[in-house]
Amino acid sequence: MNNEGYIKTAENVLLHTYQRFPVVLDHGEGVYLYDVDGKEYLDFAAGIAVSALGYGDREYANALKTQIDKLMHTSNLYYNEPIIKASEKLRNASGMDRVFFTNSGTEAIEGAIKAAKKYAYTRDGHAGHEIIAMKHSFHGRSMGALSVTGNPHYQEPFAPMLPGVRFADFNDLNTVKALINEKTCAIILETVQGEGGIYPADKAFLRGVRALCDAHDILLVFDEIQCGMGRCGQMFAWQLYGVKPDIMTSAKALGCGVPVGAFLMTEHVAEKSLAPGDHGTTYGGNPLVGAAVSHVLERMEREQITEHVREVALYLEEKLDELVKDCEFFTERRGIGLLQGIESKKPVGEIAAKALDQGLLIITAGKNVLRFVPPLIIEKKHIDEMAEKLNITLKNI
Repeated sequence: MNNEGYIKTAENVLLHTYQRFPVVLDHGEGVYLYDVDGKEYLDFAAGIAVSALGYGDREYANALKTQIDKLMHTSNLYYNEPIIKASEKLRNASGMDRVFFTNSGTEAIEGAIKAAKKYAYTRDGHAGHEIIAMKHSFHGRSMGALSVTGNPHYQEPFAPMLPGVRFADFNDLNTVKALINEKTCAIILETVQGEGGIYPADKAFLRGVRALCDAHDILLVFDEIQCGMGRCGQMFAWQLYGVKPDIMTSAKALGCGVPVGAFLMTEHVAEKSLAPGDHGTTYGGNPLVGAAVSHVLERMEREQITEHVREVALYLEEKLDELVKDCEFFTERRGIGLLQGIESKKPVGEIAAKALDQGLLIITAGKNVLRFVPPLIIEKKHIDEMAEKLNITLKNI
C-alpha cells in the first residue's frame, strides 16, 4: 500500500484528534526518516524532541532486543534489575534522590502534583492546597496536567478544571509573589516553555522563585519533559541556571522512543509525601523501559552528548539568525541549545507543511513559532542542509 492508501485507511479508523501531516513514515537512519514511498526527510522534529539518538541505532536496538528476550513486564509488586540500574543512573544525572517511573510526560506531571499536595497535607494536616502555574505553559492533556496548563483554549471544553490553580506571568517574579498565600503548596513551571513559544526562563526569575519557595515552604516543580535530557546543553536545563527544584519531571528523550516518563524528588520531599498506596502504575518502570532508559543515559555520558549539543547549537543559532535576517516575515529567534524557535508573521503551519515538499520535517509551537528540535546527534552539515531546504521553502511561499 502506498502513502495515499495508508492515509485513507487511517482517516477511517483513527480518532480525529490530530492534524497530521500527509506522510506515512516507515523507517529511519541517523537523522533521516523515510516514508512508505521511499522519500527521504531530514528530521528537525525528532518525534517532538524524543529521538535524541536518531534512528536505526543498532546499539540501542540491541539493548532493547536483549531485554525483550529476557523479560518485558513484571508489575511493581516485584523489583526488576533494569529499572534499578536506570534509577541509579537517572539519580546521578539529575542530582535528585528518589525516582518514580511513569508511562508518559503527562503522567509524570500528575505524579508531581500529587506529591506536592501530599507534602502539604502531611505538613499541615489538611487538604485544600493551591498551586501556582504559569500563563502560556503546557504540561499535558490529562485533567490534572491540563489544569496547570496556562492556556484557556486547551481547557475550555473540559471545565471545570482541578480547583486551586492560579496563573502567574512567566519571567515576572512580582506576579508570582502576588499569588502566594497560606494555601500555596507548589509552583510549577517549564524551565524553557516549549508549546508556549520557546521562551527560556530568566536566571533572576528562577532564583527569585526558588527564594520564595524556600521562604514559604513551597515546593518548586520544574517540568523538564521537553527541555531536559541534554537538549539544552546540560542533562537538565535547570542545571544551566544553578537552581535546583524540589520535584522535577522528565519524559520524551528519556527513553528515545520507548514510552516512559518519570518524576523525581529530593529526599526531604520523599519523606513527607507519597507513601505506599498513594500512587501507582501497572506498566511504569517495567524491565523494557528500564533497559531503554539505562542505555540512553549510558550513551549520553559515554558519547558526551551534552558537550556536542553545546557546540553544534552555536552553529544552529547562527544559521537561524541568518534566516531571521534574510526573511522579511521572520521577527525573532529564541531558545537554548537544540530547543530553538523562530517567530513568524506568516502562519507557521503553512511553512511546516510546505517544507515537506523539500524533504524537511519541522514542527510548530503555537500559531506563530517554528520549532527546531532535531536529534541531538546532528552535525553542522545537517544544519546547512536544513537551512538550504528551509530557504527554498520560504522562497516558494
